[in-house]
This record gives sequence, C-alpha cells and structure tokens, in this order.
Amino acid sequence: MASHRIVIVEDEAPIREAVTEVLRGAGYEPIPAADGEAGLAAARRPGVSLVLLDLLLPRLDGMDVLARLRKTHPTLPVIVLTARGTEEERVAGLRGGADDYVVKPFSSKELLARVEAVLRRSPERPAAVKRLAAGAATVDLLRQEIRAEGADGVALSETECDILVHLANHAGRAISRNELLTRLWGITSGAETRTIDMHIARLRAKLESAGGGEGERYIVTVRGKGYMLGPALRPLDEDRAAGGDA
Repeated sequence: MASHRIVIVEDEAPIREAVTEVLRGAGYEPIPAADGEAGLAAARRPGVSLVLLDLLLPRLDGMDVLARLRKTHPTLPVIVLTARGTEEERVAGLRGGADDYVVKPFSSKELLARVEAVLRRSPERPAAVKRLAAGAATVDLLRQEIRAEGADGVALSETECDILVHLANHAGRAISRNELLTRLWGITSGAETRTIDMHIARLRAKLESAGGGEGERYIVTVRGKGYMLGPALRPLDEDRAAGGDA
C-alpha cells in the first residue's frame, strides 16, 4: 500500500516512541514531534495525510495547534490523543475541528483502527452521493469543496463532508444530533450535542457564502428532532439519473 505520512505530536517520549513504532510497523511513515510548535510545523509540511495530536503540550497547547492548523489546512484529518476522561472534554476537541479522538491509555489495535478509518474516508468519500447542488454552487464531496462558477472553492473538513453525506443519504428524514454524534464519532446518546450545532453553523455559512441565499435553506432545523437536507441542497446522482428508466 502507499505509505501515508502521519505526524505524531506528543510530548511524552515513551508514548511518542511507541506510537511511532506501531505506525511504522503498520507500513506508515511516522513524523514525531515533541511540542506544539514543532508539531504544527510538521503538520504543515507537504504530503501529510493525518495528524495525531495530544492536547497537553509544551510551547503551544494542542487546542491552539488545532485552531491554527484548521485556518491553513481545513481538510487535513486530525485525531486527538487525550488523557481527559470525561465526554465533555473529549467533545471539546471535536468542537475545535478534530475528526476523531483516542483516549489514553489506548491499545495499538484501537489506534490503528481509528487511523485506518479516518484515512479510508479521506481519499474518497464512501457514499452513494458524491455531489450536491447548492444554489449557484456545487458541493464536491470527493474533492471536499464547494465551488461556484468563476469563484475560488470553499474547503470542507472531513467532518463537514461526513455530515453532508449522512444528511444526503437520508434526505427527507430529520436526523437527530445524537444520531450524528453516534454515526460520526461513536459518542453515545445523552452526550453534549452543541458540537453538532457548531459544525452545522459552519456548514451553513460556507454554503450561504458560495451558493447564495439563507443558510437555513441548505440545512433545515426541525424543532425537537434535529436537522435535514433543505430545499436548496439536493443530490446530483448521475448514475441514478442514467439508470432512471430501468
């Protein structure tokens, strides 16, 4: 398989070295970094496929690293490594733009499973719906961007694409926040759900900026139930259209 470059930002040497060896043994190309500043610089290097990011780091805190990385590399997958045990603290990383999290202590098997799942989603969205019409723009879920004719593309994160995929694959049905949390991150029902609201708000802003019109037209809030695809956002399923007479 092609070797993926994975940056490991972890200040505890035993954990950093162990993760490095696990990834190298699985065929990946690990790039270790011992503090936040070094990790941010490494993550911004060309060819990086994934970042494993501890939250408690010297020189630059992990959440600061994540915030700065999201400004320059909004679609680069990030898995947070955290020793913080409560669900609220783990959700904080997801709110900041992380794609997944692994709680310390973790096994090499769990870590590799999380890494493989995120990387599997990255090159090609595993969805029946690959493009969406969004007003005057088109959402390309494979390229992870919204593009209107004559304008620069608006980048989408892994999580934003996954939300759109799930809503599009269940068009016509309101999807609860708990369902999205469980589907995207494996967080059980009853968890803090404001992280979903924040991702939806960002998505609406991007869709409104590229496609025009109110953000609520793209993703509708169904009071007491959750979210669903709005009238200004519809799947462009060429394969289905081509076989429509079958």
